[in-house]
Amino acid sequence: MTKQIACAAMALLTSALWLGGCVTTMKARTAEELGIPTGFINKTMEVRGTERRYAVYVPRNYDPAKSWPLIVFLHGVGERGDDGLLQTEVGLPSAVRRNADAFPAIVVMPQCPDGGWWDKAFEDIERAYELTREQYTIDPRRIYLTGLSMGGYATWICGARHPDRWAALMPICGGGNVEDAPALARIPIWAFHGADDTTVKPEESRNMVEAVKKAGGTVYYTEFEKTDHNSWDPAYRDKKTIKWLFKQSR
Repeated sequence: MTKQIACAAMALLTSALWLGGCVTTMKARTAEELGIPTGFINKTMEVRGTERRYAVYVPRNYDPAKSWPLIVFLHGVGERGDDGLLQTEVGLPSAVRRNADAFPAIVVMPQCPDGGWWDKAFEDIERAYELTREQYTIDPRRIYLTGLSMGGYATWICGARHPDRWAALMPICGGGNVEDAPALARIPIWAFHGADDTTVKPEESRNMVEAVKKAGGTVYYTEFEKTDHNSWDPAYRDKKTIKWLFKQSR
């Protein structure tokens, strides 16, 4: 009898150790256990033989065992430079800081060189995009592109360059080339502008929206009253807007 009790005790101990090992393994999948930094992270990359700085936002509950949406955010003229920081202070990054739970996604934020324009710095966008896809578990069906002002123009342009990549576009107070409408019509789009914008006239967005509609695309358009050029804050802080974005999938 004593031998049977000893055997049973050993079996229980073995089971407990096995279960404990499983629990430890499950916990190790979290970003914290794996030592993966979360929040806004400063990064570097090489573009055209030069070191360039950019930033990535990683949700606190990031789990590399599952696929995550990716948002590529393109800033405006005032955030150009080489510090890799200014572009994290305005627009989408600002909305993320205020309500992180509304953005269960990886966000990559390249920075346009000082004095330059996004149409001359697409390599910066592409390299930051590629590195982020390599370093994090990204859902290829849920990759989004958005930007404001100069970045709004770049969203229209870059969206048309890679219509099979993006699950949705959100261009804000920018414009584009109406000849790109057939390519853009393949992507769900929600565009935003200020009705009283004195920096970039709302006609810039209106023309693109009408062209995409004529090409058969699914495009929504919202104009805000009394925002002047800053139509990005009401756009990015609207829960309906962000919910719409994350519902889009290729």
